[in-house]
Amino acid sequence: MRRITTKEIVTVALFMAMTIVMTLLIRIPTFRGYINLGDMVLLFAALFLGKKAGFLVGGLGSALADIIAGYAFYAPITFIVKGLQGYICAWIFQKTGYHKPLLATIPAGIFMALGYFVAESFMYGVAGAAISIPGNLLQGIVGALGAVLLQKSVGSKIKK
Repeated sequence: MRRITTKEIVTVALFMAMTIVMTLLIRIPTFRGYINLGDMVLLFAALFLGKKAGFLVGGLGSALADIIAGYAFYAPITFIVKGLQGYICAWIFQKTGYHKPLLATIPAGIFMALGYFVAESFMYGVAGAAISIPGNLLQGIVGALGAVLLQKSVGSKIKK
């Protein structure tokens, strides 16, 4: 088993912190929560750092943002959904030979919307959960496009 370096831990922690900041910085209220730019950072981290880091940045960073924002009851759901969003993005990007970031970020964003729909179906019923789909899809798509723009503009300039 490969040892995790201090640099890797710090890099993941920085991306988690950036995810929290971008989640809390610009919040557009919706029926049950808010639309934010945290997905942009978590998807960029997944493209840049890979599956495990994508899961950690997405899951822990976004769940901590939920707790800080007063949505602690969503934190366990967010940990799973956003963690898998980051993992799926990195996995697809790896499968495309690291050449098609949009092909990785869009399905990951759609997964996020579907993941929250499934979880909220248990909480609010199917009709109640359906209310969140448009906002979650919008957040996923904006995050996907933002992550691709970041990856194209600064991804090659950042040392791993």
